[in-house]
Amino acid sequence: MNDLLRQTCHDTITEIKHAGLYKNQRVISTRQGTHVTVAGQDYLNFCANNYLGLSGKQELVDIAKQAVEQYGFGLSSVRFICGTQTIHHELEQKLASWFHKEAAITFTSCWDANEAVFATLLTAADAIITDELNHASLIDGMRLCKADRHIFKHMDMADLEQQLNDTQTKRLRCIVTDGVFSMDGDVAPLKAICDLADHYNAYVVVDDSHASGFMGATGRGAVEQAGVLNRVDIITTTFGKALGGSNGGCIISSASVIELLHQRARTTLFTNSLSPMIAAVTMFVLDYVDQHPELREQLWANTDYFRSGMIQAGFTVPTSVHPIVPVMIGDGKIANAMANDMLNEGIYVIGFSHPVVPMGKARIRVQISASHTTDQIDQLLTAFTKLGKKYKII
Repeated sequence: MNDLLRQTCHDTITEIKHAGLYKNQRVISTRQGTHVTVAGQDYLNFCANNYLGLSGKQELVDIAKQAVEQYGFGLSSVRFICGTQTIHHELEQKLASWFHKEAAITFTSCWDANEAVFATLLTAADAIITDELNHASLIDGMRLCKADRHIFKHMDMADLEQQLNDTQTKRLRCIVTDGVFSMDGDVAPLKAICDLADHYNAYVVVDDSHASGFMGATGRGAVEQAGVLNRVDIITTTFGKALGGSNGGCIISSASVIELLHQRARTTLFTNSLSPMIAAVTMFVLDYVDQHPELREQLWANTDYFRSGMIQAGFTVPTSVHPIVPVMIGDGKIANAMANDMLNEGIYVIGFSHPVVPMGKARIRVQISASHTTDQIDQLLTAFTKLGKKYKII
């Protein structure tokens, strides 16, 4: 081991610890769900992206077992060599139909999908216009692309229009945004974005990972909720949140876009295909979402109940309506200490601090699930109130 590299890493870790920003990994010994076990202790879990409560659900486990028996564990190959099974084509056809688009392509993660969508479609003759708070996977995807990058202020339509005005000489212009921003739970103004895209002849990419499966009248996401499902050109999303909770992701778009991605996207040409059991489970989940609208109804009822309780207790939470509910603390050390104290109250939550969020905007990000009960949310509210007073947050 190179001594200079070792010392550099050690010094950086020491700085992180001194700043109170060190991120410990709590090891769960049970399935993901409302209750989890860590170090032999049972906790109420309020920090998973398990919006519909499907992670760990036995029906999904049973479908996965059946798929493993039929298709095996994996393909040991990329898609165009010998890594495509019937299950992959069936899932992609189902995704396209489910999102009311022409075609879809799957990846091992939405991160891989977001890396593919820019470098494949854009060149140095083009421009990307991106919200300043877009997800890290979108940012990294854009860095792999030779197109000019223009950043507009968060959800600021006047600034977006200025960027569109400034880039009118470009061949293609791509407006990219999260459908829901994961740190604050705020929902992008997608109708206004599509209106500007139409006016300036740009196309729109939306990463709808934190909305697919539960937002909108039928769960098709923030794009459906905004009434722009047929106007957004490209949707990327994950199977790792509401749609089952494992991994995998996809791009849904026109047939020509998807065909080009199959030909040129490096994150499908040079990496193994999606596990067949995840493909099978995702198809099951898409049907399950359609068959169980009561899960979405319960999720929104739980979200409203928690938000109202926190506001009544005196906490600062954003005005968004999403099940991501960041409880604003400010100081990273306090946020992390408070989250650790929550374990003594039987609650599993995590403090978010720099560099995950800007300095001075640390928070405990609570994520509500359809599977939480009112009694469990009351226990969470009681714990927050007790510790909020201890740390002089309220």
